[in-house]
Amino acid sequence: MQIDLTGRTAIVTGSTGGIGLAIAKGLTASGAHVIINGRRPAAVAQAVKALGALGKGSVAGFTGDLGTAEGCAALVAAHPHCDILINNLGIFEQKDFFETPDADWARFFEVNVMSGVRLARAYLPGMQARDWGRVVFISSESAFNVPVEMIHYGFSKTAQVTIARGLAERMAGTNVTVNSVLPGPTLSEGLAEMLKPEQEKTGRSMEEIAAEFVMQHRPSSIIRRAASVDEVANMVVYLSSPQASATTGAAVRVDGGVLSTI
Repeated sequence: MQIDLTGRTAIVTGSTGGIGLAIAKGLTASGAHVIINGRRPAAVAQAVKALGALGKGSVAGFTGDLGTAEGCAALVAAHPHCDILINNLGIFEQKDFFETPDADWARFFEVNVMSGVRLARAYLPGMQARDWGRVVFISSESAFNVPVEMIHYGFSKTAQVTIARGLAERMAGTNVTVNSVLPGPTLSEGLAEMLKPEQEKTGRSMEEIAAEFVMQHRPSSIIRRAASVDEVANMVVYLSSPQASATTGAAVRVDGGVLSTI
């Protein structure tokens, strides 16, 4: 399958590292003009430079906090055209339900949910007018397999799936698709940082330690390891392509089989 996104503009939120950067890389390699986003100018500049070195597509950067209404408005003002919107921005933390105050619930809602709501509301009308567009919400298997150690995170991921499905129905009859992607445990910078003390203590490889972590915390995993960021990005790039024209309103799993449903 040859995916060609030449002439398409893609925005990937929270894309200076991890899954977001891998998605941006995949879209750029497919010929798209990709907008990188992050809160730190240095990180944005570094990501733009790295993707620019691919020699395919083109890359621009936007520095701003898209977890706020002001940040979203500034992005739309700076980049009013979008064909492919990847709502990847997200935060997570482990915290017991009884120790999670209202402020944390509100913060997770603003960053994980409302960032995607605001940008979809801004860009979908243009996609509808042009009768082509792709919106992907990066959710999580935690949307259905809600982690007891971070219920507020699981709630925000379930909300993303609901919004994506509703927006797909709202775009019915057009060539605009809206989907959510559900990664499972993924060896991104965040997980690697969490597992680094164990690696330093034991000298084992990060992949081995991550696989052990997966089997401890997600024993239903079929692949019995953490996915790579590229494995998640591959699915997102496909959903962003013309080839995925009949896939919409779907919650697509890249969870390694963690969810034990058919």
